[in-house]
Amino acid sequence: MKNKELERRSYSFEVRAEQGERGSRITGRPLVYNSRTDIAGLFDEVIEEGALNNADLRDVRFLVNHDLSKIPLARSRNNNGNSTMQLRVDSAGMEIDVDLDTENNADARALYSAVSRGDITGMSFMFAVGDEEWDNIDTDHPTRRIKEISSVVEVSAVTFPAYAATSINARSEEALESAKAALESAKQQRASSPDGESDEKKKKELELLKLKISILGGK
Repeated sequence: MKNKELERRSYSFEVRAEQGERGSRITGRPLVYNSRTDIAGLFDEVIEEGALNNADLRDVRFLVNHDLSKIPLARSRNNNGNSTMQLRVDSAGMEIDVDLDTENNADARALYSAVSRGDITGMSFMFAVGDEEWDNIDTDHPTRRIKEISSVVEVSAVTFPAYAATSINARSEEALESAKAALESAKQQRASSPDGESDEKKKKELELLKLKISILGGK
């Protein structure tokens, strides 16, 4: 099942500031595998191990609070030793290593200070889903399993991490109501469908549900 809509998830997890041979650095883990998380009380979500195996990580920006109006503080262009942000995928998820220009960039200095002091402890990433499955869609609390992430386009240090293995709470009331309506509609359609419903029709219904829920990702 494919989803080209961009979604956003945040963690309060392992953000560190350190001085090394190459200067001021921010390191952390913005994406964690196999962490079951409640999404606004509507469904659980799990990013399965290996979801990043084929992800496009060639050009990811590093920002603060997803502020696209600001100049990126680093970039994973080609994701090699010359990149100002390096991304590493392992069995636990994804780690980042950011080279900050604290000498010439005031925003970089401010971020480094905030992380050093513990004032910023969260990270967030923006991604596109390549493949997913839904478990127990007929229940009051289904589970979304993200099996493949097709690309990561941006990573941010965030002031209010919302995805701390408990919930995502940075959502508008309108978006929440839309998600609830999408889930209820899918359940009603499933209940009224004949027993002999084809697998293809089921996939189409879940695809529609997924597209409706994806409106939550931009917040």
